[in-house]
Amino acid sequence: MSASLKDFNSSKFLVSEFILLGFPGIHSWQHWLSLPLTLLYLSAIGTNVLILIIICQDPSLKQPMYLFLGILSLVDMGLATTIMPKILAIFWFDAKVISLPECFAQIYAIHCFVSMESGICLCMAFDRYVAICYPLHYSSIITNSLIFKATLFMVLRNGFCVISVPVLASQWNYCSRNEIDHCLCSNLGITSLACDDRRPNSIFQLILAWVGMGSELGLIILSYTLLLRSVLRLNSAEAVSKALNTCSSHLILTLFYTVIVVISVTHLSETKATLIPVLLNVMHNITPPSLNPIVYALRTRQLRQGFQKVLCRSLQEK
Repeated sequence: MSASLKDFNSSKFLVSEFILLGFPGIHSWQHWLSLPLTLLYLSAIGTNVLILIIICQDPSLKQPMYLFLGILSLVDMGLATTIMPKILAIFWFDAKVISLPECFAQIYAIHCFVSMESGICLCMAFDRYVAICYPLHYSSIITNSLIFKATLFMVLRNGFCVISVPVLASQWNYCSRNEIDHCLCSNLGITSLACDDRRPNSIFQLILAWVGMGSELGLIILSYTLLLRSVLRLNSAEAVSKALNTCSSHLILTLFYTVIVVISVTHLSETKATLIPVLLNVMHNITPPSLNPIVYALRTRQLRQGFQKVLCRSLQEK
């Protein structure tokens, strides 16, 4: 009895790497998905780099709103780069093996960047609220000092808070199972391979998501509700149009958070991983970085003018 128990305990430490199988149910032709995913990734990197270049080279864009857009571009590129190289390596080179430290590091990076993205979007919502509802006090409220402090707070908060997720995942005992029906290291997908009860980890993940991003989503909705209420009182068609145009830019956030909720609820069940939740998990990490530059930036007249200036300047230099 003691010998078999010793063998069981030693088998807990046999797993030194995980195998990412890709999308469940479509392993034979999933490589064809590399084309649209590559286009999304290149779009995310290219458009966000372009935004950073425009903001850096145009002095008129050294304003809080565009500084927040620049920070969002950096976060978006970090989020996309965290997952896409490994996914494309799986599709192109069949590089499915990932070590435990690399896997836990990816879990940490994904959670950190996703939390940073929601925090930046909250700052942008507050910026637009102050700009439209309190235009005379905007310059005294939204200062460069405030932007620096808010960014530093988000980096420190997310950096320290989400570290508990991979730390807890690394404490589980992993037995002989090491194949994951996923393209990336999902925390709940990894812990489902553990010999221990996964429910405490699932509950902690859901609480962390609701306390962190759930509260930020509530504040974003509150900001835009107050903004619309204030603008509608002005009885100005132009002001109402401006406010609606501003709020429409955050429709992508609704999709972003809705997908997170769907993923969280789906993974809390004890069912086997299916294609749709895994596909949504991948898309919610790569779609916002690709669409944010279009939704937030390219619809902004000043940024389009800045792009024209940079383009004309580069043509003149040639």
